[in-house]
Amino acid sequence: MATKDIGRKNPAVKAGLDAADYVDERTGARFGLNWFLFRNVPRGTSWFQTLGFSAMAIFGLQAITGIILAMYYKPDPQTAYRSIDVITHDLTWGWLVRGMHKWGASAMIVLVFLHMGRVFIFGSYKYPRELTWLTGAVLLILTMFMGLTGYLLVWDQKAYWATVVAVNITSSAPIIGPYIGDILRAGPEFGPNTLSRFYSIHMLLIPGAIATFIVLHLYLITKLGIAEPPFSKRRLVIEREEEDARRRAARERASISRGRTAVPAGPNGAPAPTRAEAGE
Repeated sequence: MATKDIGRKNPAVKAGLDAADYVDERTGARFGLNWFLFRNVPRGTSWFQTLGFSAMAIFGLQAITGIILAMYYKPDPQTAYRSIDVITHDLTWGWLVRGMHKWGASAMIVLVFLHMGRVFIFGSYKYPRELTWLTGAVLLILTMFMGLTGYLLVWDQKAYWATVVAVNITSSAPIIGPYIGDILRAGPEFGPNTLSRFYSIHMLLIPGAIATFIVLHLYLITKLGIAEPPFSKRRLVIEREEEDARRRAARERASISRGRTAVPAGPNGAPAPTRAEAGE
């Protein structure tokens, strides 16, 4: 027998529950959250499986600090470096926000590398999780490209020439390399338009692509589940049973093929005598 809530509720709690019921009735959000949050997790899951979530948390931090920095940064060659200097030294807590954004980029790249290394070593990229692996590889490329486009925004000598080298290396790729170089430079050579091009890619294009692939990546993880670690006892038992089943099937196929082998017939349809029976 189901227990019903009786008695008066706090007005704030009642308003919150009513709002949640209103949204759930029209969107099915509660079912989606239950499907996403409440699912079976392998027993052998450890801290190694949290590297992906850590990278996603760093991305959220990068988005927040990036929005704050964009309020004060000026993507103009004449004032870009000066605006960075103002953020670092004059703006309240500006040094902290810029430092979190700067080192957060390196931390995110390291965490994504470690996450993909763990997935490869654990064999979590195998069937049926190939698409999960591919979306993660795209996220790694986007993360590295995010770091490259953000590096130029300081607009000092180090950032300028490092970006020149990186873009020239990209331009040397066959067929599409020169076109990609022209897109990144916003023309045949580095100039004032290059900074605004990198700023728009860094602020709009790549974050949107990363957010899209994160949603797709999480959907695949939720749908297919978390792969069991290679040292899981349950996984070892299942793999052993599958190997035994394959061997039994191979033995059965071999015995059936031997049973179907034709025996030479004698004159009256009887089996032909062997050499020993023929007195040879």
